[in-house]
Parts: sequence; structure tokens; C-alpha cells
Amino acid sequence: MSDRALCVVRAGALTTVQDLGRAGHAHLGVPRSGALDAPAAALVNRLVGNPLDAAVLETTLDGCALRPRSDVTVAVGGAPCRVTVNGRPAAWGASVRVPAGAVLDVGPAVRGVRAYVAVAGGIAVEPVLGSRSTDLLSGLGPAPLTAGAVLPLGCAPAGAHTRVDVAPQPGPPAELVLRVTLGPRDDWFTPDAVRAFTSRTFLVSSASNRIGLRTDGPALKRSVGGELASEGMVLGAVQVPPAGRPVVFLADHPTTGGYPVIGVVRASDLPAAAQAAPGTPVRFVAVRRR
Repeated sequence: MSDRALCVVRAGALTTVQDLGRAGHAHLGVPRSGALDAPAAALVNRLVGNPLDAAVLETTLDGCALRPRSDVTVAVGGAPCRVTVNGRPAAWGASVRVPAGAVLDVGPAVRGVRAYVAVAGGIAVEPVLGSRSTDLLSGLGPAPLTAGAVLPLGCAPAGAHTRVDVAPQPGPPAELVLRVTLGPRDDWFTPDAVRAFTSRTFLVSSASNRIGLRTDGPALKRSVGGELASEGMVLGAVQVPPAGRPVVFLADHPTTGGYPVIGVVRASDLPAAAQAAPGTPVRFVAVRRR
């Protein structure tokens, strides 16, 4: 095997390979998937000179540890965390050289949820339907990382990577404000429930994952009984299960569903949702269709 590879020393709670996702397959029941915090993934790729569609690693809460077989340039961004190389502090939010055999340790998130690790050349696992992303719902793409796994790397870009002391990145939200367009099934809820949805504060649930951001808070009562026939679901759809707590669909969401969608969150607000830790206050703000 080529020495252009990473050995996984510590996999972390959930570390997956992600890129821009596999768009265009919803009619086959395949979600787009891809990095939940796409701007953070794009930034770390820029810092190591990769194209924006290069595959990176997305960690969840407690990071990961990796040992390259050859000298590599890496960058860690997204959720702020401690970064070390062979136990010595290294920069977060900047390109870092990691010698062959050294251990790059991406520590637990200090704030936020998901850190992103880019390596010059990108993670070169085999693409599936045009993407290297791990999709937790359908099972497509590479499996989540496990200790001892070996990840192939692509050839490092010929051009120089971006050299900065630290790259500015938005901090994880203290309060998550999601702009939402009501509908298409807001008429399935009582007027009081719709008002509660757009005026009350919810909390991010610990049951949240790459499929959806689940919330705790007031239960939204329905005015229409029974269930819908399955309908198409889009990124950012806010589905309300029988318990009445809204669920915001994220990158690995199902492509169809039978619970009513009270509204749809603007796509530009979803990267912040990827970094909202359990217990973070959530407010849904109604906006008009553009």
C-alpha cells in the first residue's frame, strides 16, 4: 500500500469521511449527505491547498487521533479544540506539518460539536455515486472510522497552501436562531401551536445526529388527525412527529416522510445547527418566501 495514508489511532465517538455530498439522487431514496458544517469543511480544505470538493474528516464531540505514513500538511477547523502533534501543541484553524509516524491528536470540542480535519491531497476512499461521504441513514460510503483503520490519501496539491496564523471562523452559537418559511403543512397545526413554534424557545436535544437536529420544548398540537401519505423531504424541513417536538432535517435526512412539515429552515442557517451542542436554546423565526 502507498505511504500516502493515515492510520487511525483513536476513532472518537463518531468520525466520518465527508465531502460536498452526492446530489441528484433523491429520486432513488439517497440523501445528499456531505459535511454538516460545509463552510468549515471548505475552509480547512483551502488551508491545505485542496479543492473545495476534497474529502475531509468530520469528528463529533471528542475528536480523533491519526498517524500519517508520510509527511503531510493538515488543518483542523470547525468546533474549537486542542490540537497536538506528538503531544506538542499545534495550531487550530491553520495549516500544520505533521511528520511521518507522528500522532496528530484532535481533542474534544471546547465549544460546538463537529471539528473538520483536512489533509493535503484529500481522503481518497472510493467514491460511491460520485461522493466519498459517509451516509449514516442509507449506509452508503465508507463506514465510520474505527481504531486501526487505514485511510488512503490523494496526491498533495502542487500549489502552495494558504499560510495564515489563524483563520477567522464563526464561533458555535450560544443561541441558535433558525429562519423558517412556514409550510407546506402548517395548516395541520392549531394556531396556538404555530405561534408557539415561532415564538417559544426550544432546546437542542442530546438525541440529535447527522439525520436531524431534534428539539426539546413545547409540544406542538395538531388540528388535523391521522397521518399523511409519504411526501418528499428536503434539507432543512422541520418535521413534527406525534410527540410534537420539531425535528430539523440535516444532511443524512430521509428523502420521504409521513409526518407533517410545519416549515423549512433556510439552508444558510444549517451550518450553525451542525455546531449547536445539546442544551443550546433554539428559536424559529418565521420569514416570507423569497
